[in-house]
Parts: sequence; C-alpha cells; structure tokens
Amino acid sequence: MRRLLRHPPAAFGAIVLLLLTALALAAQPLQALLGIDAETLDLAAQLAPASSGHPLGTDEVGRDLLARLLSGSQVSLAIGLSTALVAALLGTLVGLLAGYRGGTVDALLMRLTDGVIALPLLPLLIVLSAVDPAKLGLPAEVLRSPGGGLARTVVIIALVGWTTVARLVRAATLSVKSHEFIRAAEALGAGPARIMIRHLLPNVVSPVIVATTLSVGNIILLESALSFLGLGVQPPLPSWGNMLSGALDLLGSAPMLAVWPGLMIFLTVLSFNLVGDGLQRSLDPRRS
Repeated sequence: MRRLLRHPPAAFGAIVLLLLTALALAAQPLQALLGIDAETLDLAAQLAPASSGHPLGTDEVGRDLLARLLSGSQVSLAIGLSTALVAALLGTLVGLLAGYRGGTVDALLMRLTDGVIALPLLPLLIVLSAVDPAKLGLPAEVLRSPGGGLARTVVIIALVGWTTVARLVRAATLSVKSHEFIRAAEALGAGPARIMIRHLLPNVVSPVIVATTLSVGNIILLESALSFLGLGVQPPLPSWGNMLSGALDLLGSAPMLAVWPGLMIFLTVLSFNLVGDGLQRSLDPRRS
C-alpha cells in the first residue's frame, strides 16, 4: 500500500475510484436528499438547463440527468467489477490447469485460448448479444428483469475476457512449479488440487490482481459500446453507455447529454488503468 500511494498517478486513480464508488453506493440517498429521481418523466421539462431543481439539467424526456448518472454509476461499476472477477476466475482456472498439468492438457487449453484471442472481439460480442436466450430454455421472466439483463451482459463479456489472465497465470505457474517446495509437497503425497490451490495460487495471485484491475476499464468500455448499439443494458435501467446512445441524436442541440456520461466513462477507465499500473509497480518484487 505504501508503494502504491507513493506513485502519484496511482494515488490519484485510487482517490477517484473511491469517490465514484461512494457516489454509486449513496445514489439512492443522494437522490432522496436532492429530491430527484432517475426514472420520473417530466415532458414539460424536456432538455431543461441546469437549475436548483435539476443540478445538471434534464434529458430528452425530462428525466434528471444527475440522478441518471448516479444510477448509471451503479450499473456500469457493477458490470465492470463483476465481469472482471468472473473472467479472472475462469482465466485463473485455465492457467493453473495448463501450467501445472502440462502436456496435452496445456496444449488443448492454450489452443483454446489462442482461438478466443484470434476472434474479432466487438463483432463476436454483438453476435452473442443478439442471440435470444429464451431459445436456450431460460425463463422469460428472468431475462426481462433488470438483474437478468445485467447477468447476461456479464456472462457475454466474461466469455471472451479471460484469456489475458489465463496466459499470465500459466506463465507464472510454469515458473513456480519447478521450485523445491512444490516438489516437496508432491513427495509428501499432496494431490494436484491441493498443490494448485494451497501452493501455486498464492504465488501467482499478483499478476491476476494487476490484470483484473486493468481489465475493468476495458470491460466498462465494452459495456458502453454494446449499450450504445442497443445490445447491452436496456432502458429504462440507466448505464453510462445507454445514456450516450440516447444522446446520439441530440449532440447538436444538447451536447451535455453526451458529455457527462462520456466524462464519467473516461474518468473511470483512466483511474482503473492508473491503479493497475501502480499495482504492477508496487507488487513487483524487484522494486525496493
């Protein structure tokens, strides 16, 4: 932590992320305190300028822009963090198996990883988003709920976002498994699962943390792109991406509808990348 805080860009990113997280957690109390709501329509106040009643103005149907930014922060940050964690778990599992088992298992898992990396990312996500989950036998009520839509977005992005972690974990596992304490554990009769979880995983967790932190920003950008194309988070549930999508036709008359969510995306992605870079420096054992 001391090393991280001595890196000014990382400290700045951490402060911004703490502020964004605090705003997201306090979105509902703040809306109640300010007397605003993210879903209340007021057709008589369309595209209203900033005022005491609407600190950032309103959108094309009279909804308060500040309230939607606060609610959108909950959705965008939840998708970014949840997807990064799911992708990190998948990548860690694949990397540990490939690095420890070696041989045919390693070859098959790494060719699978290379195949996913070779696929064009955004077109693949668009195709996956366009697939109707109801045809897979999933309950229609769950799919129509806000939570179902968020879960669908998390799963779709995580399916293609685990490859970087997998390659990093495999490389670290290949390095660590040749150490004497791994051979000693095998000689004492420890099974593969115990060796991977108890001995290998704690020694390869540093690159996982860095890669997961760096991936959050990219995931938020991907969610924003999908929502911008109408394939991600669906209205009326706000996210920064679908707020940008809704502002597309109003750039000339009301540019601030796009500026505010774009600024939030920019700050969040920049902050996660700065923190990830700082973690990479602070967790490097070669740095004093």
